[in-house]
Amino acid sequence: MMKKYTIALCLLVVGFNSFAQDVNKLIQQNDVERIIKTLSADDMQGRGTFTPGIDKAATFIEGEFKTAGLKPLAGATGFRQNFTVYRTVPTQMLVSIDGKTIASENVAIAAGAPFDWSNNADVQVVKIGAEQNFQQEYRTYMRSEKKTLLLVDPHFEAFFKRLHGFISSGTTGFVAPAANPQQVVMVLGMFDNVKSYEVSYKTKTENPPIFNVAGMLPGKTKPDEYVVFSGHYDHLGIQKAMEGDSIANGADDDASGTTAMITLAKYYKKLNNNERSLIFVAFTAEEVGGYGATYFSKQLAPDKVVAMFNIEMIGKTSKFGTNSAFITGYERSNFGEILQRNLEGTAFKFHPDPYPQQNLFYRSDNATLARLGVPAHTISTDQIDIDKLYHTVKDEFNSLDAANITATIRAIALSSRSIVSGKDTPTRIAKLER
Repeated sequence: MMKKYTIALCLLVVGFNSFAQDVNKLIQQNDVERIIKTLSADDMQGRGTFTPGIDKAATFIEGEFKTAGLKPLAGATGFRQNFTVYRTVPTQMLVSIDGKTIASENVAIAAGAPFDWSNNADVQVVKIGAEQNFQQEYRTYMRSEKKTLLLVDPHFEAFFKRLHGFISSGTTGFVAPAANPQQVVMVLGMFDNVKSYEVSYKTKTENPPIFNVAGMLPGKTKPDEYVVFSGHYDHLGIQKAMEGDSIANGADDDASGTTAMITLAKYYKKLNNNERSLIFVAFTAEEVGGYGATYFSKQLAPDKVVAMFNIEMIGKTSKFGTNSAFITGYERSNFGEILQRNLEGTAFKFHPDPYPQQNLFYRSDNATLARLGVPAHTISTDQIDIDKLYHTVKDEFNSLDAANITATIRAIALSSRSIVSGKDTPTRIAKLER
């Protein structure tokens, strides 16, 4: 196995150039392993948003930034980017259709405030059949402000169960629940000619503080042009026990990407030659709706952000083999072309996203800035279509390939250099429709 990584870890032929020599010297696998092990340790309790575990993880990341020599963002007194959200947790979800009570595991309700329905005339009843795209249909109705009863075909049971778990644990938003008109009730099962329905939804709401962790290296000659390196440091927290283990450690998702971001911060600080300003940020609340990235995007002018390297799940070999990763939204800008050009002479290759049906470009923290036109892309190696550890308690450090992670971080370091230096500026992304 180690022989396969000889080129990836060296990333050069003899005499390639000083950049490759720097990247091998300054990015060490033992330090990469130390950071991932710390972030994914049991004492971080799965880094769930709103839990003591994520506070502990943030403190660790702050320490890494301070040791590296980063500065807080302009106007900030520290590395934490504090803000609050409204967290609404269901206390009652009762649904009956045609007089029959629906089992709680077959109900998922997305709503801002408590409500009751009893054959309301303003509720649209919609069926999602097995032949339809459930994820696409679901997003459409979630964006709508219409009261909707969605009857979901059992064909989508696996996805519905994940959705049920996500929604039932609570919803999060920037506005108070009373100001959120959303009322979408999803029921799994086969239903013909629904004649009556009753819904009773009760909640409790909190307004907890949460926080990104962000630092920067001011640019030498182009301080008002920003390059962002990011990864989300939250995960799922404590889950239903599996073989006696209930901690969703999130080693790949996304301690691996957060580690890459921290490692790149150290790398560029040691080089001390960035012409553009570099921002390094660990996002919170990605798993509950991307609120960390959304808040961050409102703190700076998007037209000043030249590029965003969002890094997520680089813990295992990609489907293209060793020395490879993929870039979501590859076709939406020339970001990937620039990165690959900077890797000429190495064995490493960036590929377009091989999983378009997964909508990965829209599912990670890059999407918020991409919607504002920023060439914001996610770099990953995960084989998401067959990854059995994704969002389970089995996503632990011992399931990762540290050599692959190190090789990928080194490739990102090499490939980003012309953007960091101001030589290359990726093309902007056209307005996204979702």
